[in-house]
Amino acid sequence: MTVSEDPFGPREGEISLQLPEAFDAGVYFIGRIRTPWGRREDCPKNAAESSALCTIELDARFEEGLEGVGTCTHLIALYWMDRAPRNLIRQRPRRYDEARGVFALRSPARPNPIALSVVELIRIEGTRLTVRGLDCLDGTPLIDLKPYFASADARPQARVGWHAARSEPSR
Repeated sequence: MTVSEDPFGPREGEISLQLPEAFDAGVYFIGRIRTPWGRREDCPKNAAESSALCTIELDARFEEGLEGVGTCTHLIALYWMDRAPRNLIRQRPRRYDEARGVFALRSPARPNPIALSVVELIRIEGTRLTVRGLDCLDGTPLIDLKPYFASADARPQARVGWHAARSEPSR
């Protein structure tokens, strides 16, 4: 694929692929996410950069699934980045000099544009959850909510060696 003049199109060094014609599974969107961002360029680069209060609007049919959620200070939100390209397999993020494989990046442009954020739960009002810690466009479909357990989910020893010279992991 050629490099595009579109600021969100392929960049130098990026590679796209032909996606399969059929899907392997289906997903039920359980709600929508309301954020202050209507354009990609306005979104924070990642959820940790945002202190904005956002609203998760759960579809009423899933309301009983919220029972006990109020005991959590943080949740894992899984959402579908529905406006991201799905055919980029190698990308060059704006802040990096070289391209990387999609599975080494947190970019929303991926074969299955599933995003994950650990959000702070501020309040619950019926099927509306006010949270802090999202990085998506207004109206983004919600896939799932899960409790965040620091004892099971946190990995303080985890590192990404992008800036330090290191060998590739063995395969």
